[in-house]
Amino acid sequence: MSRQGIAVTGLGLVSPHGQSPDAVFDALLRGESAIRPVFPELAKPALAATAAFDPAPWFNKLQLAGVDRVSQMAVAAAELALGDAGLDEPWDEAQGERIGIYVGCGMGGAAALEAAYRGGATGRVPPLTIPAFMPNAPASHIAMRRKVLGPVLTYSVACASSAIAIAEAARALESGEVDLAIAGGSEALIVPGVMMAWQAMQTLASAEPGQAASAVRPFAADRSGFALGEGAAFLILEPAGRAASRGARSYARLSGWGSSCDASHLTKPDAAGQARALRAALRKAGLAPGQVGYCNAHGTATRVGDPIECEALALVWGDALAQLRVSSTKALHGHLLGAAGALEALITVLALHRQALPPNMHVDEPDPACALNLVRPGESAAPGLGAAVSSSFAFGGTNAALVFQRS
Repeated sequence: MSRQGIAVTGLGLVSPHGQSPDAVFDALLRGESAIRPVFPELAKPALAATAAFDPAPWFNKLQLAGVDRVSQMAVAAAELALGDAGLDEPWDEAQGERIGIYVGCGMGGAAALEAAYRGGATGRVPPLTIPAFMPNAPASHIAMRRKVLGPVLTYSVACASSAIAIAEAARALESGEVDLAIAGGSEALIVPGVMMAWQAMQTLASAEPGQAASAVRPFAADRSGFALGEGAAFLILEPAGRAASRGARSYARLSGWGSSCDASHLTKPDAAGQARALRAALRKAGLAPGQVGYCNAHGTATRVGDPIECEALALVWGDALAQLRVSSTKALHGHLLGAAGALEALITVLALHRQALPPNMHVDEPDPACALNLVRPGESAAPGLGAAVSSSFAFGGTNAALVFQRS
């Protein structure tokens, strides 16, 4: 591949803030939270960021049979990304063989599984439960919709799923395995059973009545955890030379990616492991830490996770840490688990493209253990921002980092 690298030529998403990338980014710049109370019938109050998604533009009633919400949103976001990249027209078989789909999905069709459990008590389990639930269904539905005949792969690596998917797509492009990649993730797990399972782990944020919107406070001294979110986000990736030859707009370049494993604990993160992924991404991009001006942090607002992430950033950035501006947008759109890396990568791309940074919201008093240059509300301007990193750190110990540079 040319030294020009990999261009991001299309963006598409279904998110708690809507389906227009620019409108979603504007909402984040304003600090608007999509986190609300859900499932009042549960014994313990629950919060989440849900997407106001209507599948009707993408599926008719017959097509919807056996298609879980997670796949519906994936198809919509992928189609929006392809349209944004100027790739609306069908392709022939030879072209289809040179296109790949790389999708991150942590839990698959949670709604289908929930319905099966509830229906099982009466013996009426929907017959299409398995194809609706399987984690690779979103990728398969995109492939069938678009006749993608190349590699169609799903990565299920908890919270790092879609960041890993994007990195693997970049690797396939770089090696010449494909000419075009549809890369991202989808997650739709806002159902009572999943919510109760996460409550049992005691990692979810709590809030006083009327305070749900500000419940998630990454890096704050009084943080209490995250809120689940749902949605899908996709990037269209292609060699920069190919993008230029067809006159495509390039939002940014994906120049570096790195992954690592903590290999120490299933749920407790490790700063050294995270630092290895960050260093690998910077090394791939050919950048020194001081050349990267923004980090869209994993920032889950858990008591344990946030200080460890700060330690990892300090290990890598060293004396340059004070110049690195940091924010976690999970405070506003929730934690999309398998789709988190893709949504946050898309936001990072737009930060470079628009030279503006989403703020780190709801921090009245930063935790002294999280000594970071947090992006404050009203301080989003970032003229001259040339490079940014998006981090995803997962249960299971997998860490992923993506480095983007301004086109």
